[in-house]
Amino acid sequence: MAPGRPCAAGLVRFCQRLKRQKPLEDSSVETSLRRCLSTLDLTLLGVGSMVGSGLYVLTGTVAKETTGPAVIVSFAVAAVASLMAALCYAEFGARVPRTGSAYLFTYVSVGELWAFLIGWNLVLEYVIAGAAVARAWSGYLDAMFDHRIQNFTEAHLGVWQVPFLARSPDWLAAGIILLASAFVSCGARVSSWLNHTLSAVSMLVILFIVVLGFILARPSNWGEGEGGFAPFGFSGIMSGTATCFYAFVGFDVIAASSEEARDPKRAVPLAVALSLGLAAAAYILVSTVLTLMTPWHSLNPNSALADAFYQRGYGWAGYLVATGSICAMTTSQINGLFCLPRIIYAMAVDGLFFKAFAYVHPRTQVPLLGILVFGALTALVTLLLDLEALVQFLSIGTLLAYTFVAISVLVLRFQAASQSSSPSLAGSGPKAVEYNSFSDHLELVGTGQGPQPGWLRPALRPYLGFLDRASPGAAARWAICGLVVSAFTLGCGLMLGNSVLHLPPWAYLLLLLCGGVAFLLSLLVLGAHQQQRLKDTFQMPLVPLIPALSIVLNFCLMLKLSYLTWVRFTIWLLMGLLVYFGYGIWHSKENWREPPGLVTAHYVAFPDGRPEETAQDPGRAPAQGPGSP
Repeated sequence: MAPGRPCAAGLVRFCQRLKRQKPLEDSSVETSLRRCLSTLDLTLLGVGSMVGSGLYVLTGTVAKETTGPAVIVSFAVAAVASLMAALCYAEFGARVPRTGSAYLFTYVSVGELWAFLIGWNLVLEYVIAGAAVARAWSGYLDAMFDHRIQNFTEAHLGVWQVPFLARSPDWLAAGIILLASAFVSCGARVSSWLNHTLSAVSMLVILFIVVLGFILARPSNWGEGEGGFAPFGFSGIMSGTATCFYAFVGFDVIAASSEEARDPKRAVPLAVALSLGLAAAAYILVSTVLTLMTPWHSLNPNSALADAFYQRGYGWAGYLVATGSICAMTTSQINGLFCLPRIIYAMAVDGLFFKAFAYVHPRTQVPLLGILVFGALTALVTLLLDLEALVQFLSIGTLLAYTFVAISVLVLRFQAASQSSSPSLAGSGPKAVEYNSFSDHLELVGTGQGPQPGWLRPALRPYLGFLDRASPGAAARWAICGLVVSAFTLGCGLMLGNSVLHLPPWAYLLLLLCGGVAFLLSLLVLGAHQQQRLKDTFQMPLVPLIPALSIVLNFCLMLKLSYLTWVRFTIWLLMGLLVYFGYGIWHSKENWREPPGLVTAHYVAFPDGRPEETAQDPGRAPAQGPGSP
């Protein structure tokens, strides 16, 4: 055998490991977590995650600095844009009712390496989000006491002038996180009960704000005398939409909690729709009364609602607003700490993260070690670090997760099932079938009866038969790749064409034209292929259009972020790759998951025509175990 051939075979095996997919595990399989959450519980989890500090801070800031009263339109457009991503999460949460959210969805459809990186980014996202909410919580409470807490801390500990560190340690914010972690560690029912109580108070306060606000409304505040309804024009509305989009981040907590839902196939999609609808209604109604009570240019961005009531002579209402704000932020804090350990738990169960984090307390049935360790880590970040430089990580991590979930929906809908699949996985010998993907498992029954997912529609075969010349599903796979690339090209043209790339007009138009044509062609090719249809599980409508538009939107928003954010994000990704290649790839459950009758062999043809086996399924090698790739 020629030297280097074994190395080439090993490299092929190594690359296959990076893209291996997690197979379907029946949703009826026993779980270590407790299935105790109802549709109402999941809905309030989503509402609590979305209606947090943004309702009390973001509305005034966007209205005064970006949109004026047209902030209502920005919130409405942002809600519709968020709905595209929410539908993707709803379909996966109902179809794969296991904890893990975007990490799991990517694992079952795209591959292991990408799944780990998404999970790794979600960890950072939840840590920074928890720290930011805790800082906002403590800042709001401190402002109610004339900043006496901050002044006391700075007087006794001084002011820090160290890069990346906060001006002074925020002991109150760190204590809030530790207290919330203690509640979350008591179990899903305790967390749900606390979430119900705080959400009820928050909703009553929002109802009070809306009713009293409409009573005090002055339609003239939208008139020409105050600058009109949209003083910043269409560009201001679009800029405001990009900011308001992040107000609806949080519905992924519903998908992450689906393993603890009693009836996930029904509860998850319904909870996603209800929570997003309630959050959108709250943001639109509150921003409406806010800009009707007070002229938009006189709003106080830091405490717009309380200040608006104060200007109208209802200063006492500010205390109710403060109560609602604290309840909303506490709910958001608890929900973030509820979701983060479950992402870690899912990765640890799959072997991609340290096994100790897969421990579930036998009485409370929660991933206790993950709650304690990452609760303490979030408290430490809150206590010491300067969050202003880190908070943009929230945007890039969330948008990247949304993008991969949308891609995963497309992959799952159009992935071709194995033609030779049978209802049974049992059996050994050369005819045994290897099921490498989630889609293969979903098609165990009924395959071979009519057109399958990823195959060209029968009515179009006389006209588009050239798309069927390759293996089933190949054209759909290439179309998905083309759609992602063209979406990125469109994003670059729209966001960077004039400002960063400084393209001449003809090159700018050519870039948009090429990207748009490729995008439309990819959509048409996907539309010409069969999709996977399930009768008893929620499936989002208008596929592939809605996931494709979601991908374009996410790319556009990601490309608006500063280059320093991308540099820091790249450093975080490199740290994640060290963890994956140092631990995850060696301990992944996929190393020993495949049935013993399945052999993956690679052959090298010699000049005499005699084939020789150069590699065997590593999962069967007796010298290798779960710790070896």
